[in-house]
Amino acid sequence: MVVDDDALVCEMLSYIIQNEGFVSITALDGESALKNLPTEKPDLMLVDFKMPGMNGMEVMIQAKALEPDLPVVMITAHADIEGAVEAMRAGFFDYLAKPFDNQDVIRVIHRALSEARLKRKIRHLSGRIQANEFLRDLMGPSDAVTRLITEVNSVADTDFSVLILGETGSGKELVSQALHRSSLRSEAPFVAIDCGAIPETLFESELFGHARGAYTGANHQKPGKFEMAHGGSLLLDEISNMPLGSQSKLLRALQEKKIYRVGGTKACDVDARVLAASNLDLEAQAVKGDFRDDLFYRLNEFTIRIPPLRERKEDILYLAKRFLDQTGKDLDKPVKGLSENAVRALVSHSWPGNVRQLKTTIRRAVLLADGVVEEQHLDLKGGVGAAKLPAKVTDVPWQGEPLREIVFRCMAMVERQVIQQVLQRTGGNKAKAARLLQVDYKTLHTKVKNLGLTAPVDGKG
Repeated sequence: MVVDDDALVCEMLSYIIQNEGFVSITALDGESALKNLPTEKPDLMLVDFKMPGMNGMEVMIQAKALEPDLPVVMITAHADIEGAVEAMRAGFFDYLAKPFDNQDVIRVIHRALSEARLKRKIRHLSGRIQANEFLRDLMGPSDAVTRLITEVNSVADTDFSVLILGETGSGKELVSQALHRSSLRSEAPFVAIDCGAIPETLFESELFGHARGAYTGANHQKPGKFEMAHGGSLLLDEISNMPLGSQSKLLRALQEKKIYRVGGTKACDVDARVLAASNLDLEAQAVKGDFRDDLFYRLNEFTIRIPPLRERKEDILYLAKRFLDQTGKDLDKPVKGLSENAVRALVSHSWPGNVRQLKTTIRRAVLLADGVVEEQHLDLKGGVGAAKLPAKVTDVPWQGEPLREIVFRCMAMVERQVIQQVLQRTGGNKAKAARLLQVDYKTLHTKVKNLGLTAPVDGKG
C-alpha cells in the first residue's frame, strides 16, 4: 500500500512495485489508508511523512496498532541521518528519500518483506511448540498422545478439512484447539458450535447468520458462526447431530466458500477452515443414511482418531495427579497423594466417560479425602473393569476379561515391582536406577511419580 497525497508519486511507486511482480494499492491520505487496511491487509506500507491532515507518523502509529507486525517505510523529501534514526526509533522499518532511486526502492521492499516473513515464521513455530505443550499437558505423556501431536503437526499448515473422531470426553475439542494454534490461521478466530445443542429451527441461523426481517424478532442483521470464524477455524462439534437439511447447505458453503444468510439474497464470501468432531463413526452413519455421504467425503480429507483413556493407561495417573493438585488448590485443601490401592483402582478402571469422568472422580475424592486419597474415596465400585492390579500373575482374574486388559495389568505390576526393587538396591538414587534399567532419567522419574512409588530421598530429584 502506497500512501502519498501526490498522485504522481503513487503512480511512480506503483509502477516500480508492479514491475517487480507485486500488487500495489494506493491511498491519497492517511484516513482512507487506515480505513482500507483491515480489508486489504497489505504486507507492506510506504507512507509519505508530510501530508495534509494526518501525517505519516500518525498513520504509522495507528497502522501498527491495527497490525503490529506490518512493516511501514517512510517516504520523505528531507532525508538526513538524524531524521532516519528518529524515524526508525519511532517504529518505521526504513525510509526512502525523494527523488527515488528505483533500485533502492526494490531493495527496501524485498528486505522489509523478507524480515516480515521471518518474524511470521518464528511466531508460527513458537505457536506450534506451545500448541504441542498444550496438548501434552492436558492429555498426558503417552505414546498415543505423541502420535496425536505428530498428526496435528502434519496437517496443521494445510487447509484440509479435518475429521476428529473419539468417544465423549476423550479430548476432541482440545485436539481441534491445538490444530488451530499450530496452523497459519492461529491469529484469527477459533469458533466452535455444538451441533447437538441448537434446535433444528435455529441451526441455519446460528451457522450462516440471518438478514434483518428474516423472521419474527429478527430486527437486526446477524452474522453466523461461519462469518465469525473468517480467516480462522470453525469447529462443528458433534456434527452427526446436524440436521440433514442443513448438511446440504454446509456442503455447498464448503465447495463454493460462500454462504447465504437466512432470509438474505446476497452471497457472502467466507474463508474458514472447517474442523468436524464426532463421537460416532460418521462413515457408518453415512452408510445407514443418517449422514450425507457426500458431506462425509468432503469433511474426511484428514482424520484424527483419539484413543479412549482405557487405551492410554500411561496417561491415567498423570492426569489424576494433575486434577488432584488443581482441586487441592481450588479447595485450599492440601492432599498428599494417592494410596497404593487407589493407584491400582485408577489404572485398572475402564473409564467409559474418559478424561471427563476421571476429572470428576478425582475432584470428588479430594473433597472426601483427609490427607491421602484412598480407594474408597474414588467410588469406582461396580464400574466396568474396576478390578485391582494383581499382586502376582497367578492372581490375575481372567474370566470375562479381554486378553489386552489382563496383559496390561500384568505388565504394570511387573514394571512397578522391578522399579521398586532397583530403587531399593540403589538407595533411592533414581539417576543410578535409570542407568541400571537403561532408561532416560526423566522417563524413570515420571514413572516413579505416576506409579506412586516411595523411595529414600536421593541426590537428584
